[in-house]
Amino acid sequence: MRKVVLITGGSSGIGKSVGVFLSDKGFVVYGTSRHPEKVKNHPFKLLALDVNKLETINKAVADVIANEGRLDILINNAGMGITGPVEETPTDAMRKVFATNFFGAIDVIKAALPQMRQQKSGVIINVTSIAGYMGLPFRGIYSATKGALELTTEALSMEVKQFGIKVTNVAPGDFATNIASGRYHTPVFEGSAYKEIYQSNLNLMDADVDGGEDPVEMAAAIYKIINTSNPKLHYKVGSFMQKFSIVLKRILPDKIFEKLLMNNYKML
Repeated sequence: MRKVVLITGGSSGIGKSVGVFLSDKGFVVYGTSRHPEKVKNHPFKLLALDVNKLETINKAVADVIANEGRLDILINNAGMGITGPVEETPTDAMRKVFATNFFGAIDVIKAALPQMRQQKSGVIINVTSIAGYMGLPFRGIYSATKGALELTTEALSMEVKQFGIKVTNVAPGDFATNIASGRYHTPVFEGSAYKEIYQSNLNLMDADVDGGEDPVEMAAAIYKIINTSNPKLHYKVGSFMQKFSIVLKRILPDKIFEKLLMNNYKML
């Protein structure tokens, strides 16, 4: 029996790479997009879904179940970035990113769980970020949204284990996608106390994404997780140094790790 997969944010980037990879492996794949009608010649089915609109979430999940009779794997990939000094980033913009990256993912999980409980099986994979393991300068709100999802996944895993449902996080580092173009950028304000250091950090962030890993690495990692009988709670996919930074944060004194980060972002 071919397993049925739903991927949020499946029109480009990591979501599209994962969908193509899983389609090639024989899975029945549904992706989602806020505007699927604008996406031409997509390699797998796209459904309309906006993670900030509950009615679209419920309809997309219901359509998959109506078409296939089941839902085996949910990959929560839809998200958005945000940059800026905490002091100068509008609080409404922060709320919007939390609504997308955290509450949006939770609402999709809520929509999928009744079917998975009925089946007594299912896999939920939340795409988080290595940034979710640490507060990064000028990306603190993005880090917070992904860290919140990581922790909530830990709780959810324990709650749904009794129903045969597996839950895990996959935290990517920098991948060559179009995420930079879709970020909310707090403007570099003239006269800002952060002007020069924030601009230099923006340049570093964009360079990291442009020189990032191939998204097919994420696709291969997710395929491996799906085929693991007892997956771990947390996976990290990225360069050695990005993954090693999490180890360093765990073992180094806070001030030393902070100094390493500030040095990396040329803030010293």
